[in-house]
Amino acid sequence: MKVCVGLSGGVDSSVAALLLKRAGYDVFALFMQNWHDTAGTLHGDCEWEEDRFVAEMVARKIGIPFYFVDLSREYRKRVVDYMFDEYSKGRTPNPDVLCNREIKFDAFMKCAMDLGADCVATGHYCRKDEIRNPDGQRICRIFAGTDPNKDQSYFLCQLTQKQLSRALFPIGGLEKPEVRRIAAEADLPSADKKDSQGICFVGKVDLPVFLQQTLKPVEGDVVEVYDAYFQDNAHYNFIKDTLQSIKRDDVPEPVGMVTSYISETRSLKVNDPEREKGTAGNPANEGGCSSDGIFDSKKIAALSDETLEEIARPVRYDIAFETETYRSGKRHVRKTRFRENPYGKVIGRHNGAQFYTIGQRKGLNIGGHKDSLFVISTDMQSNIIYVGEGHTHKGLSRSCLEIASEDIHWIREDIPMEPGEIRRYRVRIRYRQPLQDATLIMRSNGLFILFDEPQRGITPGQFAVWYDSDEMIGSGVIGV
Repeated sequence: MKVCVGLSGGVDSSVAALLLKRAGYDVFALFMQNWHDTAGTLHGDCEWEEDRFVAEMVARKIGIPFYFVDLSREYRKRVVDYMFDEYSKGRTPNPDVLCNREIKFDAFMKCAMDLGADCVATGHYCRKDEIRNPDGQRICRIFAGTDPNKDQSYFLCQLTQKQLSRALFPIGGLEKPEVRRIAAEADLPSADKKDSQGICFVGKVDLPVFLQQTLKPVEGDVVEVYDAYFQDNAHYNFIKDTLQSIKRDDVPEPVGMVTSYISETRSLKVNDPEREKGTAGNPANEGGCSSDGIFDSKKIAALSDETLEEIARPVRYDIAFETETYRSGKRHVRKTRFRENPYGKVIGRHNGAQFYTIGQRKGLNIGGHKDSLFVISTDMQSNIIYVGEGHTHKGLSRSCLEIASEDIHWIREDIPMEPGEIRRYRVRIRYRQPLQDATLIMRSNGLFILFDEPQRGITPGQFAVWYDSDEMIGSGVIGV
């Protein structure tokens, strides 16, 4: 079998090529250049010239042919332009997911096939196997990588069965230290090369500067939202009451509205046994979930489509500020200020709501607070950023999200959910997040994901991905 390895110059793809060569495959390397523009990039990170030089040395060391292809036109059109468009709408896309779907396993794969390849191999940390359904049809399955700290299955969540049928992941069953050891023993030039960071094939960037190639800065207000707003907000209380009404009768505790974790690795709970379980899940339970959940499936099924849409919709902030004039200083100069408001306060200015994302902490440059400020909402029409203080701010957490019907993607095309069906899966809403137990509810108007525990920073435009134990089943773009 002739295999094309997408050789990037990094240690992972280098070891993938080496292992395939040792296994007796007819291997050749193909390096792709996807980006030329350096606007917004931080100098010295992921420069493609150096990557190509290292990749060529690796191919020579292994003893395989080396080819080069420029896919920058396709990358700009199918990844970067989409990325700019999403940010302009106040959504946060994931360019790495798009790069895999549109470039590595599409444009690049076609180029590899033109060069005679039967399959394309990459250095992703994930695993793949094949089964046959009752009709004898070939079904490709994709699993999380063996190394829980490097699992990259999330980035492949939009691949199709056709793409997976031509894909190989040689290092998916290895842990990163083992990959480094293999590279060092083989004296590969990439053995000590640092892992790449930032946007796929662009590198580490100053995102606002990068986006300003297309999106123009426009000043607007930064509004801090106080806890009192949620106490009096009808929509927030409707969500709270609805979640409480569908709770299982044997669960005594009230439904929580704030997440228990403050980052992907830190929890507010001390000695949290659920979090210590990691991401493997419990195969004895449906979907690998570690519990039956706190919600009653029969009560969930009785909810109307409209109610599900309401609890999946984030809280909107419509705080009105009135101004007043006052005299200041010895000269009694007339000035204008906002009157005090129990629901919030204008605390600063920003350069454009499109440059910020839900859950963001850095880049606000506003002091005077005991705890960190986080972006909890962006209003593109009014160009306002809403922020909240502290990890436990109510605006950071949501329990339910919606994926539009046209944005649902089933990796396992043989087991899609039908309208009215309810399943338990483990879900993550961003890379490296520990898998979360959740109930998936399919309706004619879309797919709803109801988490057992409120989730921090659910972000429109990102991908929600669901797993059965460690098998990736499907994914979808998070809606509003």
